[in-house]
Amino acid sequence: MIVICAASGALGRLVVEELRGRARVVAVVRDPAKLADAGVEVRHGDYDDPASLGPALRGAERVLLISSPDLDTERRVRQHRAVLDAAVANGVGGIAYTSFLGADRDGAGMNAAHHRTERAIADSGLPHTILRHPFYTDAFVEAGLRAAVADGLLRSDTGGRGLNTATRADLAAAAAAVLTDDAHLGRAYDLTGPLWTYPRLAEVLTEVTGRPTKHLDEPVAGPMGFLMGLARAGALERQTDDLRTVLGRDPEPLRRTVERALQPPARSG
Repeated sequence: MIVICAASGALGRLVVEELRGRARVVAVVRDPAKLADAGVEVRHGDYDDPASLGPALRGAERVLLISSPDLDTERRVRQHRAVLDAAVANGVGGIAYTSFLGADRDGAGMNAAHHRTERAIADSGLPHTILRHPFYTDAFVEAGLRAAVADGLLRSDTGGRGLNTATRADLAAAAAAVLTDDAHLGRAYDLTGPLWTYPRLAEVLTEVTGRPTKHLDEPVAGPMGFLMGLARAGALERQTDDLRTVLGRDPEPLRRTVERALQPPARSG
C-alpha cells in the first residue's frame, strides 16, 4: 500500500492519478471531501495534527511526503517531522520526500526546511528516496500565455538565461516510479527538466499558434519577478540527467507544454 500525503494539492492529485490502477493507493488529506472523486481510499491526515497521522499511515509500505507549502521554517519542519514520526511508528518500508534543488548543500533561506527535513529522514533510519525538485514549468509557462499570444508580446526579466524547470506531470510520474521500485531506495535525485529560455518560448508560441510573438526583456514585478531574477543570475541553469533516468524517457519538451497550456479549458457537465 502506498500512501500519498497532502494528496489534494496539484502535485499530489497527479501522483494519485499516476498510481491508480498500478498499486493500492491511499490519499491522505486534511479534508477528505476534497478528494471524494479520486477513485482511491481517502484518509484524514493533518500535518498540524500529529495524532491524525498515525492512523492515516497505518498499513503503509511506502509513503510520499509532499513538502508543506508553509513558509515558516520551524512550522514546516515540525509538520514534516510529524509525518516522519508516524512513518517510523508504523514501520513503513520506505519514504520519499519532495525536497528542492540544492537542499543537500544549502541550509539557509528557502531551502532551510528542506535541508533539515532531509537530515531528519536520514537520521530516522527509514529507507528513503529524496526527490529534489526544480521550480515548476507550469508556473512560468501557463501564466499569461494567452495574453502574450493576443498581444504578440512575451515579457520576461531573465536576460535570456536558461531555466531548468520541470512540469508537475513529469515530477509526479517520477514520484510514482520511485514509489513502485525498490531500486530507488537510498538514492537522492536532483531533478531538472530540459533547459529553455523566454526567447525560445516566444518562438514556440509563434510556431504553435501561427501568430507572431516577440520577446521583450524588461522588469517584472511581484513573485514572478523574483523567480525571473534568479534565472537572470544564472541560478536556474544547473542540469542533470536524473529526471530522465527516473522516468525512463525524456521529460516533456517545451513545445508540448505550450500546446497543453493553450488547449481550451475542459467543459464540465
